[in-house]
Amino acid sequence: MLKKADDVKKAPTERIMPEVEAAAAPRRGHGKLLLVLGVAAILGGIYYGIQMRRSAEDSLSEQTVEAAVPTVDVIRPQENAPDQALVLPGQTTAFTDTPIYARANGYLKKWYVDIGAQVKSGELLAEIETPELDAQLRQARADLVTAEANAKLASITAHRTEDLLKSQSVSTQERDNAAGADAADRAIVTSRQADVARLEELQSYEKIYAPFAGVITARNTDIGDLISAGAGTRNSELFRIQATGTLRIYVAVPEVYAPQIHVGAKPSVTLDEYPGQSFEGTLVRTDKAINQLSRTLLAEVDVDNSAGKILPGAYTFVHFALRPHPGSVTIPSNTLLFRSEGLRVGVVRNDKVELVPVAIGRDYGDRVEVVSGLKSTDQVIINPSDSLISGVTVRVNASKPAGAS
Repeated sequence: MLKKADDVKKAPTERIMPEVEAAAAPRRGHGKLLLVLGVAAILGGIYYGIQMRRSAEDSLSEQTVEAAVPTVDVIRPQENAPDQALVLPGQTTAFTDTPIYARANGYLKKWYVDIGAQVKSGELLAEIETPELDAQLRQARADLVTAEANAKLASITAHRTEDLLKSQSVSTQERDNAAGADAADRAIVTSRQADVARLEELQSYEKIYAPFAGVITARNTDIGDLISAGAGTRNSELFRIQATGTLRIYVAVPEVYAPQIHVGAKPSVTLDEYPGQSFEGTLVRTDKAINQLSRTLLAEVDVDNSAGKILPGAYTFVHFALRPHPGSVTIPSNTLLFRSEGLRVGVVRNDKVELVPVAIGRDYGDRVEVVSGLKSTDQVIINPSDSLISGVTVRVNASKPAGAS
């Protein structure tokens, strides 16, 4: 009986288990699928992470490489370098500056002009009283009258003797003596006439006239002064006259600019007393030689001063316009590299730096003229590093135009 009871108890259980197992089978298959999907998700995440890290590393490597290539600003050289003014100091002098001396001894009787007077050519400046010269002239005229009287008598005697010789009333010797005396007296008359003419000419120097139109810049005499003829004696210079209608300016041109200084050029002249105003000058001559001590060329510039605004002796500045060298270009001063082997500039060619030697012409301050070594199509590096060398790869800054300074 007990066995049957057990059988009865087991029977329902045995019938139930297959049904449970049949229901649990789909759940176990679904769990495996979830497990596989989870593993796949994990593996995908790992793979994605690895790829992202590799991509990040590649990007960082590229950025590092790019960061290692310096970026530079460049500029293209400009053609048609501007003219440069060579400014040289100078001092004005009168075109003609002449001291006036006396040609006759005496005393100053009267003067008619003083310093600063504008006189015309031939204008009377002063008169000299010459009592000794007047006496000499009177004596010379009296001697001339005597000589003329003696010559007249000798001539009459010579003619009479010539007539008497025809009738043999006088000898040939007497005729010759009379002819000789006539010739001698005529020579004495000529001498006396020359003496009178000399003294009359000296007497004409009693009046002193201006030799040319100009300004009286000095008067060194006064009424009653003892006047000595000639130059070099004490107080012998009576007046000084200057022709100021045209002024001369002598300037020393440095040797390096001498080939560009040509006769006929029209430099401008400025003075501190006339700010903002210039006067046109003309280069009229040079001494055509370089001074061995100063290494300069002496040039003369004439300035029209018909208005009388410029005074002789004024300090001036002469501005010469210098033409640029043919084929030259200009670049900013901050593109230059000073190296032991010479002056260099950095030029970008095929994305690489090339240090190019250049020859400098004129300096314009913020720009310099390059006479050889560059072309207008070159890309010149601005503010190059002192450590810059040839062959370095660089990148041109595209945000700044190559023509900008």
